[in-house]
Amino acid sequence: MSTSQLELKGITKQYPGVLANDAIDLAILPGEVHALLGENGAGKSTLVKIIYGVVRADAGEILWNGAPVHIANPSQARALGIGMVFQHFNLFDTLTVAENISLGIDEAHDLKVLTSEIEEISERYGLPINPHQHVHALSVGERQRVEIIRCLVQDPKVLIMDEPTSVLTPQEVEKLFETLQRLSSEGCSILYISHKLEEIQVLCDSATVLRGGKVTAHCTPREETPKSLAEMMIGSELPVCKRDGRALEGETQLSLHGLAIPSPDPHGTDLNGIDLTVRKGEVLGIAGVAGNGQKELLAAINGELISPRSDMIRIDGEGVATVSPARRRARGLAFVPEERLGRGAVPEMSLANNALLTSYQHEMVSPQGFIDFGHMRDYATRIRKNFDVRSDGIDAEAKSLSGGNLQKFIIGREIMLEPKILVLGHPTWGVDVGAATIIHQAIIDLASRGASVLVVSEDLDELFEICDSIAVISEGRLSPVRPTSETNVEEIGRWMSGQFADATQEVHHAAPA
Repeated sequence: MSTSQLELKGITKQYPGVLANDAIDLAILPGEVHALLGENGAGKSTLVKIIYGVVRADAGEILWNGAPVHIANPSQARALGIGMVFQHFNLFDTLTVAENISLGIDEAHDLKVLTSEIEEISERYGLPINPHQHVHALSVGERQRVEIIRCLVQDPKVLIMDEPTSVLTPQEVEKLFETLQRLSSEGCSILYISHKLEEIQVLCDSATVLRGGKVTAHCTPREETPKSLAEMMIGSELPVCKRDGRALEGETQLSLHGLAIPSPDPHGTDLNGIDLTVRKGEVLGIAGVAGNGQKELLAAINGELISPRSDMIRIDGEGVATVSPARRRARGLAFVPEERLGRGAVPEMSLANNALLTSYQHEMVSPQGFIDFGHMRDYATRIRKNFDVRSDGIDAEAKSLSGGNLQKFIIGREIMLEPKILVLGHPTWGVDVGAATIIHQAIIDLASRGASVLVVSEDLDELFEICDSIAVISEGRLSPVRPTSETNVEEIGRWMSGQFADATQEVHHAAPA
């Protein structure tokens, strides 16, 4: 066996109340695509941050080409040849794409030359992006493209990828895999973290499984099944979502009527005459390639983007398109944004205080404006318990949680309010299979209790699993709505490229499959 490109021996990291990494050994050969698997909170992100120099290990050593090295910071990691695509974006909203990528390059360089290189890499890898566009105007999917391109311009020897395909379309994933396989054939080692186990099977040569901060298994993914990989991760039989087979005969609770709003961002997507109804008890999914109006649609429904006429958005028949987000919440609308940190939760605030942000209208603040801290803390505790949020108590800062645990907390915070309407953007982005099942089941159960649920996601598997009906948004236009039992991934995939002009609108709703 050849010398490992990167080897970890006995890596240990202790946080207050949590042993994140417990004497972890890991070796990656040159050109190997090595999967790192585990539930949210298993220790994966801590481990790769140690490799990249963001976090310092308490014990253990790192070997590079067989020789011990000390990686004190990301700059030293990049100098060795280690690149990393983070799950949570490290981008400055007020800078352009090119300026953000420039900040990650330590050597002197010309911004114009870099801009040309970004355009060339963007086209070659099938990750379209405008290098002159400001990051604040980008969708989640487009921001992920920036992170990937920023890493690839540095020609790494070891490439760490933390959930790189979470918000990419199947076509973009396929193109990315071609690129990764080419890099691998040229000797670049890849450490790949993903909760999409079918991807792991296709792409990865070997896998290491973490559970509770320890290495619990090694395997060859191609010799396993997604089910067996998932059960290695969670240490038990894989949970399955249960649906009640209800017929959708309830009244309309959320409706859009000719919703047409110009995007406030010059690089955004205008909404063009969107008509949509969501019935009581229905889960309706909206698919689409990132940057086709999802961000504007969510902002319009939530109230961050005010519509020109009140009747363009109605709750129980009442026009609300010109009122504030708080007024819409008072009418029974709850919202989960696509960005966990910054919009879904304040990173530096505790879970208890974050619980208050959207639940203050529910007896946690008196008419005189006084906060009931006991009620607030009890609510946060119940969210943590009911949604299996793994953290160091309700006083833990939101930013200290893994992505999946924070997502469970945010979604739990909204669902436990028992809203009449729940709107979610990318609800299981970067979430492990166990946490995704908890979230999916909670969404289905809420709809079963009579809520109307609208899910915007680029994950077609997710939409077909939980939705009663599905539509596609493309260039700010909405396709016809189809019962999920009467369509398939191929048809929705065509519609995602805008090919639905000749499709007829379905006016009925079938019972879920």
